[in-house]
Order: sequence, then structure tokens, then C-alpha cells
Amino acid sequence: MPTQQDPTLDLSRDDVVKTQHWHKLENGKIQCDVCPRLCKLRNGQRGLCFVRACVDDQIVLTTWGRSSGFIIDPIEKKPLNHYYPGSSVLSFGTAGCNLACKFCQNWDISKSREMDTLASLATPEMLAKAAYDADCKSIAYTYNDPVIFHEYAIDIALACKEYGVKSVAVSAGYMCEESRREFYQYIDAANIDLKGFTDKFYWKVCGGHLQSVLETLEYLKHETNVWFEITTLLIPGQNDSEKELHEECEWIVEHLGRDVPIHFTAFHPDYKMLDIPQTPASILTTARDIALSKGIYYVYVGNVHDVAADSTYCHQCGELLIQRDWYELGLWKMAPGGTCAKCGTPCAGVFDDQPGSWGRKRVRMLF
Repeated sequence: MPTQQDPTLDLSRDDVVKTQHWHKLENGKIQCDVCPRLCKLRNGQRGLCFVRACVDDQIVLTTWGRSSGFIIDPIEKKPLNHYYPGSSVLSFGTAGCNLACKFCQNWDISKSREMDTLASLATPEMLAKAAYDADCKSIAYTYNDPVIFHEYAIDIALACKEYGVKSVAVSAGYMCEESRREFYQYIDAANIDLKGFTDKFYWKVCGGHLQSVLETLEYLKHETNVWFEITTLLIPGQNDSEKELHEECEWIVEHLGRDVPIHFTAFHPDYKMLDIPQTPASILTTARDIALSKGIYYVYVGNVHDVAADSTYCHQCGELLIQRDWYELGLWKMAPGGTCAKCGTPCAGVFDDQPGSWGRKRVRMLF
């Protein structure tokens, strides 16, 4: 549902830009068409995401050029294990979100309704140059979902191309068809948060619906060259039943194939789910075993220390290809071209001939 009237909205502010994905309704309201919420707004109202609003009978983005902070991360933290392993990525976000996950672990950013959260000026050119100057292989739109700052993310991606910097979207994939097609023209890699595998969970816990996310995954696989991986945060008693895990993995194999990496990560109590305990490591192990039994080649666990389950193996001969200790790379047995050094089988992903050396460092940047 839209928020109340916001009299501060106007088109003269530098962080307010016009958008394209909307249309007028017969009742005088304006419908935002970026995501399946399809918020229907009158002038002065904001959508549930908080950052898209109706001004002068059109939908505008109210956070263009403003960020909630910048950190240089290892790419494995996104998590992306098969996209330039060991490289660094400049991570940033804005504010707001188009889902309402009760377990949100970035809730101070994604649920923010305070513009002071966006204290940092960050034009696309500034961000692209900062990533280039810091020798970052890529820039990640993360912390909150880039779907809602669609236009800003595209402008940054275009600026990054001028510097040879790749664009990474960390997203829940909750998008409409037209905005999806436009957005992913400019994205090189993505991690899609598949939050569960029942519509009941999506609706009751996240305030959304599963089908739109599945459509995004199928679109990425079959209609783009975007490298993507999947993350499922397992919450005890909510989305971690073996039945659901079997169904999720079977769907992935049937609709996406065996070579899309999946990360099962541990929940910790946060936001509105403080009464649920942290995910036991045994649940992650069970999920990984199920995925491997279904024939998925690359299955990882996250938010726990498990070197064996975080490492990459050749799906053909079982050779250890990339060893990971948290975000630190160890043994590397990938031949040039991203193949197994032992048997020559290609490993799905995007690889340099040598691993990056960023390690587990996190460096906060100031503009």
C-alpha cells in the first residue's frame, strides 16, 4: 500500500528523476509498473518501496545520485563464487525495498524511511571512477534491491562500461517483464535471492509472490548472457523442510539446468524475527546434500565456516578446483579458460586465468 501524502516531493530536487515504467489509470491514479506490486498512487504519495513516488501525474525516482554508503568487498560476499573469484567489488545501496521480509538482515537500510540514510552524494560518474581507481573488477548494487532504483542503477552501469568496470545486481528478482528486460541489458552478473519455494512463505513472510521471481530466473538463464547464482536463506521452521528443498532443487534442474550455483545460507535473528533461532549447520548440510543428489553441480553454504562446502569441485572428476576459507582463496586448480586442470572439463562461470588476491578484506570508502 502507498504511504501518506509527502508534501516535500518536487521535481526541482537533484535526486528526483523522471521514470518510464508507469501508466495512468481511469480513476486518476498512476500505476508504477517496475515491480509486481503495481502501486497505484495519487500525487504526493510514495509506493511501498518508499523511493518511487507520484509527482505531477508521473512516477519519479527520489534517490537518484544518493547512497547509504560504499564498501569494497570480496566478490564472494555477494555471494558469487564463479564470477572472477578473488576479485574486489565496490558495493553500495540506497534506501527502501519493494518486499517486506520480516527477516531482513539489512533492515536499517532497506526499511529506512529517513532521507538522512542517503547522506552520500554519488553520481554515476563518481561511482564508476571510484571503482576504477580502486582496481575493483565490478560494482555491486546491493544492501537494498536495485529493482527500486532501476534508473539510477542503469545510469551507473553505463558509466561503468566507459571504465571497463562490470555491473553486479544483488536482487530478489521481484520485477515486471518490461522493467526486467530493460534492466538486465546493462548487468553483467547477478545473485538472485530465492527466498523460499512456496507462495505461502513469500506472501506471509515477504509480502510478495514466488512466480515473478521464478520468471526472472528463467529469463536470466534463457534470454540473457548474465552470469547468475542463487541464494536461499534457510530459516528454521519457515522454509527449510526437506520437501520444499527437494522441490526447489528439482525446479532448478528442470528449468535452469545443473550448472547454476546455489548458496544455502544461515539465518540469524533480526528485524521482526528475533524469536527464531539461528540456522543449525546441520540444516545447511542437509540442503546441500539434497541439491547434490538432484544433480546440481555447484552447491555452497554460507554464514557458517565450512571450507569443504564453500569450495568448488569439478563435477566430472571431483577434483578440488577452488578452495575457500570464508572469503580467502587457497588451492587453485583451474586451467586457463576455466577448465579443470586434471580432466579438462569446463567449470561454469566467468574466470580470469589466475585468481584475484583481494581476500577477505572489507574497506569502507568515503566520498
